[in-house]
Amino acid sequence: MAAAPARKTSRTPSRAKAAPRAAGPEGVGMIGLGIMGSAMSANLVKAGFQVFGHDPVAAARTRLKRAGGTPCAGVAEVVKNCGRIVLSLPSEAALDAVCAELVAAGGRGRVLAETSTLPETAKLRARDTLAAAGMTLLDCPLSGTGAQALTRDLAVYASGDTAAIGEFAPVFDGFARVRYDVGAFGNGIRMKLVANLLVAIHNLSTAEAILLGERSGLDAAQIVRVVADGAGGSRMFQVRGPMMVDRSWDQATMKVAIWQKDMRLIQEALQRTDTPAPLFAASMPIYNAAMALGHGEDDTAAVYAVLERMVGGPKPARKARRAS
Repeated sequence: MAAAPARKTSRTPSRAKAAPRAAGPEGVGMIGLGIMGSAMSANLVKAGFQVFGHDPVAAARTRLKRAGGTPCAGVAEVVKNCGRIVLSLPSEAALDAVCAELVAAGGRGRVLAETSTLPETAKLRARDTLAAAGMTLLDCPLSGTGAQALTRDLAVYASGDTAAIGEFAPVFDGFARVRYDVGAFGNGIRMKLVANLLVAIHNLSTAEAILLGERSGLDAAQIVRVVADGAGGSRMFQVRGPMMVDRSWDQATMKVAIWQKDMRLIQEALQRTDTPAPLFAASMPIYNAAMALGHGEDDTAAVYAVLERMVGGPKPARKARRAS
């Protein structure tokens, strides 16, 4: 039997016309207030939403309060106040736990957008669990780093129920630059893994290029300014190049330890689809080395430190020539 034709991908610009409201209270919820969740919450507050957020970490709830949102003691309090809820969670186990709390809270009619990079099987399980309790879950992973989230420079890969995506549109517009509607539930995470494969390669190639230039005698900051504006530039070169130059990878926007989870998901997708990926395969040992060298809590820009280590450490600064 012939396969059904693929749904056409649509691009919805940010600040689209407001869609109908989801059932339930008018507040917008954010469950998970880490690097991404905190940034998205702050932008939603700036966009005029009343934001209710929960995270088990007290400091994260405090950040939300400082940004103008309302911290909640638990998931049930978010459900009570919000008709639309964003999930920004670190793991499959966290998603399962939150789904159990959502069901217990009785959030019938709520629409939820799951924005994390997690296995498709976990998202499908969550969708079915919540559907049985009268809730609609969308699969909406994000393209962009924590630094981009701060400036609302995110892309949403929205997949799932079309009407529910429309209901959520104003919320997406509040924290993202653009939304792409990519079809059936699960297409979002598949698109995200395609994007992250490129991120893994471009991040490492950025480090290689800057290190080559620096070891050739060029000024590293000038390399970033000049190359980012030409054919060799990329979004990763623009975002992570300055971090490599400033050696500011201790200010993580995507921790190496969390990125390892994304790398595993990409590898599993490649194996499942029998897709050859020599460049991605070559990048994996460098990220593994970053973990081994103690950069787990650092930004993935720390791959630059790994490459430096391979050539004996940072190149010594040139001494000024004495006048003859």
